[in-house]
Amino acid sequence: MALYIVLGIILVLVIWGVSIYNSLVSLKHNRENAFADIDVQLKQRHDLVPQLLGAVKGYMEHERGTLEAVTNARQRAISATGINEKIAAEKDLGAALQGLNIQVEAYPDLKASTNFMHLQQEISDIENKLAAVRRYFNSATKELNIAIQKFPNSIFAGMFGFTTQPMFDLGEAGRAQMDVAPEIKF
Repeated sequence: MALYIVLGIILVLVIWGVSIYNSLVSLKHNRENAFADIDVQLKQRHDLVPQLLGAVKGYMEHERGTLEAVTNARQRAISATGINEKIAAEKDLGAALQGLNIQVEAYPDLKASTNFMHLQQEISDIENKLAAVRRYFNSATKELNIAIQKFPNSIFAGMFGFTTQPMFDLGEAGRAQMDVAPEIKF
């Protein structure tokens, strides 16, 4: 009889462990699926960057460093492989594009160009879509991180190599931009 009780307890613990493992795997795949939505928007943004650079190149010849920074950041973003590597590369690209936007302010003819205005509108639309899918990704990441850190999940997570994952935030440049009030000129 004691043997059946011990086997029953072991069976319950195994089923419980399998359940925890399966929930962690499910949350991990949910996060990866959420990033796939981001990846689509990032690809569209990557495709627009050369067009944007082409539009501003004629106006900003002496701003070569800014243009090269955007080009290099785009290349790093395209060649990034893992989710966390892509997140870091996209933060750099966002900062480089922000630097380009600041430089563009000094060129009123460029800001009035219909081609440039169209590209800016497209990038703005993509950024809005990115913000929406980034919220979903961060929500999925938060769920995974909470599940990994909860006890007793943390024991199984450590045994099977699950670690907390970074959120996809705006980065330092994006936060700094959000903290500064926009300048309004008449």
